[in-house]
Amino acid sequence: MDLVLRDTLSGSLRPVRRRRGRPLMLYVCGPTVYDVAHVGHARTYLFFDVARRFLESEGVPVRHVMNITDFEDKLDARAAELGLPWRTLARREERAFLRDLRSLHVRLPHYRPRATEFVPRMVVAARALERTGRVRREGNEWIYSPPKRKARENFPTDRQLAAHAVPEPGHPFPSSQGRAGEFMVWRLQDPPKPSWPSPWGRGIPGWHLECFVMADRLLGIPVDLHGGGVDLIYPHHYGENEEALELRGAPFSRVFFHTGFVVIGGSKMSKSTGVLVPIRTALDEVGPDALRWYLLSVNSARRLPWDIDDLHRAADEFTAVRAALRRWVQPDEPGRDAPELARRLAEGVRTDLARGLATDRAWNRLRRWAARVRARRAGVRKDGQDAARAAFRSIEERTGLELL
Repeated sequence: MDLVLRDTLSGSLRPVRRRRGRPLMLYVCGPTVYDVAHVGHARTYLFFDVARRFLESEGVPVRHVMNITDFEDKLDARAAELGLPWRTLARREERAFLRDLRSLHVRLPHYRPRATEFVPRMVVAARALERTGRVRREGNEWIYSPPKRKARENFPTDRQLAAHAVPEPGHPFPSSQGRAGEFMVWRLQDPPKPSWPSPWGRGIPGWHLECFVMADRLLGIPVDLHGGGVDLIYPHHYGENEEALELRGAPFSRVFFHTGFVVIGGSKMSKSTGVLVPIRTALDEVGPDALRWYLLSVNSARRLPWDIDDLHRAADEFTAVRAALRRWVQPDEPGRDAPELARRLAEGVRTDLARGLATDRAWNRLRRWAARVRARRAGVRKDGQDAARAAFRSIEERTGLELL
């Protein structure tokens, strides 16, 4: 069964498929490791975890890459604030982030390249952009101006889309400077801040070059599935895609998929603003299964308002659903139900996930099923317990929830 997602770039529903003779190439944008990861990040990584689980459960081999941005202005500022070398802070937060993913039962990517390891390749890409004649110097920065593209070749750069983005150095927004789509490819910078040699002098490459060169080297352009939080659409995924179109004559990805924010008090969770709930705090509060149940309870395209009372209600609900499934598969008294009921449940969850990673529908299906068997005080017959367990394990495999 194909995984079908709404492609963010085209707006159309598209099956996520690999090309003949190779694994499915999945590239997910990773964190800038300057502070703790929050539950907004967790929600994005959980949706892509379910996507990978679904594909692998369908027998599709997946090659999964997630970058680690281990140099950036915010990391420099945070390191100076703490009195740490920037590399020391980056490694510390990278380790903490990966511990959080493991605790959430997220399948770690096969490759986790660091930006510092790919700077020479970024210099090569920046030189290639310069040869187009569309790179100019402005003070200490070299700025790329993209050509006009046809509709749906790249993401639009209008005010509405820019409002979702997080301002970054070298990434002017249309609403502020009127230069839609331009982005930095190099900036002069000296040690002790991050700095590498280049034809333009010592400095650092622009952010968007990072994911382009990693994906190009480790997966090949275009990848099959790419995404992150909706705030990355512009300028980051716009910039990556522009580089792919210019330097490889192809889009960055065949399917783009983006997830909605987790908001707190009406504001997007953000490390830069300090408006956040750390993943570790939420895990300590309710554990990995309940947190997964809560963060994936709302459709991926919608924002999820963070509410501690809702989190605990979700934890109680998941506990009740799991208890009902366990009692049904191994009842206290001899059961009469056929294991076919569990197989139909598993097939329904499979279909929900195939149609847009609809975890909200899958969770509703599990809720209703658990409520029915609870009300009937039903159980599977003894000779069907193994088949019922196999059905529930297939749900676990696809969703990452520990039901049994």
